[in-house]
Amino acid sequence: MKFLKKHWSSILFGLFLILLIIPQTRMPIMVTVNRIISFSPSMKDAADQKRLESYSWALRDAKGQMHNLKEVEGEVIVLNYWATWCPPCVAEMPDFENLYTAYKDRVRFYFITQDDASKVDAFLNKHNYSMPVYYPQSQPPTSLQSNALPTTFFIDKLGKIVLEKTGAASWNSDKTKGILDRLLAQ
Repeated sequence: MKFLKKHWSSILFGLFLILLIIPQTRMPIMVTVNRIISFSPSMKDAADQKRLESYSWALRDAKGQMHNLKEVEGEVIVLNYWATWCPPCVAEMPDFENLYTAYKDRVRFYFITQDDASKVDAFLNKHNYSMPVYYPQSQPPTSLQSNALPTTFFIDKLGKIVLEKTGAASWNSDKTKGILDRLLAQ
């Protein structure tokens, strides 16, 4: 009994590490940790905002229909790179679903993935997500390229990238909604 009292923190830490090794428990733990440490991102300073050099980007939606980002030039765009196997991506999806539900009629959302379509469909159905998923069919414009997941861009009506965030964030916050409202009012 003395041993347990003396080493309880080491035992808990060891159990935590074991749970991280087991694939069935690793993902939920990592998602929860990412949700806890996520915060609301801020807009870039005006001097740091790059203009999207081109809207030319071929995308295929979940129904197999082809689209081009050119179709939404002049509108407010939220673009997110994600994957079903990425814990930070999965952690921010509930917030994105809520944000999408609130702004889907006024903001163009693009959730970009290169995952297998059947895995994406199963993930969306399991969580009852309705957000629009797209699969890239060509290289994105240079200013939208990213090697990190998740990465999110907010693009204003003039084509300026006003927010760029790598890593999980709290997207359904008043701060984020305030940013979108300002972009829509421009």
